[in-house]
Amino acid sequence: MSPADLVLTPLGLRFMGRLIPCTIGKGGIRADKREGDGATPVGEHRIVGMLYRPDRITAPQAWAVPILPGDLWSDDVRDPDYNQLVRAPYAASHEQLRRADPLYDLVLITDWNWPEAEAGRGSAIFLHQWRRPGYPTAGCVAFSRQNLRWIAERLTPEARLIVRSR
Repeated sequence: MSPADLVLTPLGLRFMGRLIPCTIGKGGIRADKREGDGATPVGEHRIVGMLYRPDRITAPQAWAVPILPGDLWSDDVRDPDYNQLVRAPYAASHEQLRRADPLYDLVLITDWNWPEAEAGRGSAIFLHQWRRPGYPTAGCVAFSRQNLRWIAERLTPEARLIVRSR
């Protein structure tokens, strides 16, 4: 393990000497993650991207990419672009990245089932803003807006999200 790693513990996320409150998927932590199970997958997941809403926040780092109108994430297991960033118009099942709520104002993308996605293994394990403390996600790891920003500003290219079975 490296000091750059984000380590999920039963008490929160450990990063750079801090323990940061977070929420995980409503399906708990699972080694056998599947699409739609609501689980946060066990593993060592590299942080491979950072997206942000330029109309709402400034870029936390120079390598952050703006979320533009029409940016989507494919979650259709039958689609060749499954678990990839895609653009509207897009007929297959997808998730809007430019949302009305603030959940995706800042998104850290993990390499879970990416870039070569296996159909049905699960898509889009992000680190993003929570709805409220204790409210579970669909499998992602979520934080308060302030804590997510603090994390994003300190990430280094070798950062990993480490999730162990409990």
